[in-house]
Amino acid sequence: MYKYRRPLKVSPTIDLITIGDELLLGLTRNGHLTYLGEQLAFRGAPPNRNFVIRDEAKEIRRNFEKAWSESDIVITTGGLGPTSDDRTREVIAEILGLELFYSQEVEDDIRERFKSFGREMGPNNKKQAYYPSGAEIIMNAQGTAPGLWLELDDKLLIMLPGPPRELQPMFENQILPRLGQEGRLADSDRIFSFQTSGIGESALELELHPILKPYSDVNVAYCARYGVVDVRLSSISGETSLDQIQELAEVCKRALGKQFLDYGKKGITAVVQQLLVSRYETVAVAESCTGGLLGGAFTSLPGSSDVFQGSLVTYTNMAKHELLSVPKADLEVHGAVSEPVAKAMAQGALQNFHSTWALSTTGIAGPGGGTPDKPVGMVFIGWAGPRGAFAKKFDLRGNRGIVRERTVNIAFDILRRQLLRSD
Repeated sequence: MYKYRRPLKVSPTIDLITIGDELLLGLTRNGHLTYLGEQLAFRGAPPNRNFVIRDEAKEIRRNFEKAWSESDIVITTGGLGPTSDDRTREVIAEILGLELFYSQEVEDDIRERFKSFGREMGPNNKKQAYYPSGAEIIMNAQGTAPGLWLELDDKLLIMLPGPPRELQPMFENQILPRLGQEGRLADSDRIFSFQTSGIGESALELELHPILKPYSDVNVAYCARYGVVDVRLSSISGETSLDQIQELAEVCKRALGKQFLDYGKKGITAVVQQLLVSRYETVAVAESCTGGLLGGAFTSLPGSSDVFQGSLVTYTNMAKHELLSVPKADLEVHGAVSEPVAKAMAQGALQNFHSTWALSTTGIAGPGGGTPDKPVGMVFIGWAGPRGAFAKKFDLRGNRGIVRERTVNIAFDILRRQLLRSD
């Protein structure tokens, strides 16, 4: 059981320090800010700022001293590993004037972890068993670097390992519940969110403005991601309850109709899968420009085998003809990037996999390959099912990755709307 100590402010000032040369070199995106920022915001205390720094003692010292003097809670990520460039623990202990102690329990835990892999623990891993005086050790079930929880001078320091697969379970299962229990954060979500699809961010704001305008205490935030828009509603003063905000979200849902995707952060892939499962229906895909992304999105979810029959990536004209029975005449007359070919690809996938539904993608993702008649970003998405086979053209903007991601989301939205028509 957690020991209760005097809580900090109701809305504490929180600084994040993300440590790692790879972040500044662009080798790794700063996913810790995205993840921790969202987790903290939903509990009513978004981070005040984020310091992204190199694995250098002077940088750790300079930024930690600033954060520690100006905030209530400091959360660091990275620099707790066994190598010589992992300095976070040692530098911060020195700044705070704290002696480092050795934990035999941590060493035993690391040794057992190595043993489970059929390996011997190296001597450098002993470095991870040290902790500053007064700190509580947060055991790491996913790796060898334990986290640390240190309360000092009415402030709180939380030190987390760098790998996301270690940090995220530790934060969700051990840190976040404790912060809520001790009154440092709200003990439940303070933001209510929903997602939309098939409507742009600016158009969505115009649609919802008349509904939200009378509620001066409700803050609304929009975040567009490749055709899906997240909407977050929260109380500015805290006087509007989450139940009241949820009722307001229900009004928004009714106004949006089929453009409303779902509450929370489920995502369009999960929504489509759920619709298919509820109807005992299946889907297959045939891909060209998306090169497996569409099928990969389906199989990224547990339970996908209940609805997903299979995928064919047919990049060449020969593959389209031989594997999907796309007529040679359509390929020669209209070209691979065309409505007839997209429709035929969907029909071919439907027949090959004996599925209820099929989707297809063909287009020019760029940066090259475009022509005046078929510019980069031109995409055709096909679908086939109980009502026949169809295809539609889309002109998408962005780089190759964006065009491909948007194509996947649009394809899912097309299938979602077809499934809703079946209701």
